[in-house]
Amino acid sequence: MKRIAVLVSGGGTNLQALIDAQARGDIKNGVIAAVISSSPDAFALERAKRADIPGYVVARKDFADNQALSLALLDKLKALDIDLVVLAGFMYVLTEEFVHAFPNAILNVHPALIPAFCGEGFYGLHVHEKALAYGVKVSGATVHFVSEECDGGPVILQKAVNVREDDTPKTLQRRIMEEAEWQLLPKAVSLFCEDRLEVEGRIVHILPQKSE
Repeated sequence: MKRIAVLVSGGGTNLQALIDAQARGDIKNGVIAAVISSSPDAFALERAKRADIPGYVVARKDFADNQALSLALLDKLKALDIDLVVLAGFMYVLTEEFVHAFPNAILNVHPALIPAFCGEGFYGLHVHEKALAYGVKVSGATVHFVSEECDGGPVILQKAVNVREDDTPKTLQRRIMEEAEWQLLPKAVSLFCEDRLEVEGRIVHILPQKSE
């Protein structure tokens, strides 16, 4: 059984999708062992508490820079014996040391079809503002492994969501969460925990389900 830590900074809607999936039995061979927040005020910690999942705070304000934050997070994850790190609305870019400590074992969900509308500065509503301003007819979400390059790791799963004529950044954000993010992230976590993801360069192969 793989131990999962979910890193959060805010409301925790993607965390809730993982909690709900775990309750349904949709995450095979894995358990959410910890929720770690960069903010003591994040509502995600309340979601963890309600689900009887241990919550921890490694507050960004307590550290001089992202490197110090990353090292503190690493210490906490190692102490908790974590196998998989999931970034679910975590607002800080992790350092090279962090990524190397969990090779192909950090997942992130991004609210666009990478490589479109991704990288530095593309987070939250900014992604959807840019997509609508560009005039795309389709957007969506991507779950990918985390690498040193922001939003640049190998793609695991993607799902397209149609853009409507009357969409605002907020309506598009909500629909992408409901129709894509909340479905893809638990599925990718389960695939990892089932040892069904094989990385070859930039390509992630999804292996067939093992027979019982």
